[in-house]
Amino acid sequence: MVTPQQLRSARTILGWTQKELSEAAGVSVTCVANLDRGATTGPHGRTVSALQQALEAGGVEFIGETTIIGRGVRLRT
Repeated sequence: MVTPQQLRSARTILGWTQKELSEAAGVSVTCVANLDRGATTGPHGRTVSALQQALEAGGVEFIGETTIIGRGVRLRT
């Protein structure tokens, strides 16, 4: 599962506003804002899935944890 840090980083990489991500994922702006400022212990599974799918559709690739770099995100090539 992706982390809140990865979701924030992916949004930043794409240059999306909180509103743009919320609209793409079909979640509230408040949900994205809470996630960005760490005001939540972690979004629910459905929310994470919606956010991840929206960001992947925007061109981001999530990197699972590895012994070398840990978890991360990058633009898909």
